[in-house]
Amino acid sequence: MALEEDLLSQGHWPICGVDEAGRGPLAGPVVAAAVIIDPSHELRRVVKDSKKLSPVKRERIYERLISSEGVWVGVSFVDASSIDEMNILQAALKAMTEAVSDLGESPVIALVDGNIAPPLSCSCMPVIRGDQTEPSISAASIVAKVVRDRYMIRMDTLYPGYGFATHKGYPTKAHYEAIHSLGICPIHRRSFKGVG
Repeated sequence: MALEEDLLSQGHWPICGVDEAGRGPLAGPVVAAAVIIDPSHELRRVVKDSKKLSPVKRERIYERLISSEGVWVGVSFVDASSIDEMNILQAALKAMTEAVSDLGESPVIALVDGNIAPPLSCSCMPVIRGDQTEPSISAASIVAKVVRDRYMIRMDTLYPGYGFATHKGYPTKAHYEAIHSLGICPIHRRSFKGVG
């Protein structure tokens, strides 16, 4: 039994899942999402780790998550200059804390993907590979990924030539070549190797 199901069966509610997208890229923000899904909601059965879904399926589930009764979603961005100031781990933890605050519903427990817990006002449990086992974390991984991808696609029109719509800021050969030929733009993370 997944940890979330076990906690729900013990009467713990609301439980939120928390995940982030964008720790590894050379450009753009880190985005965190927090999601609470009602225990009886059918979306609990369809959410999966965002990395295992096609972009079309991710978008479809994202739209259902943000528009469904019985689902609460919080999102937070921490931008590239803040990442440079505080480092990527602290930026990710800050985004997670803010995403939980943005929920509009106070969870009693937060299940967080990974092995480090952000500072939260509720009980917090890190779950390694939680995006693969816990429905609310899987939902959060989908929201964070879709929100960040959409942002990077918008940045591609603002800063053309880097290929942000394709690689979303991740360290690809084409991205390094673009940095070499164009220099860096305002959304690049100057503290990351290969950028500054």
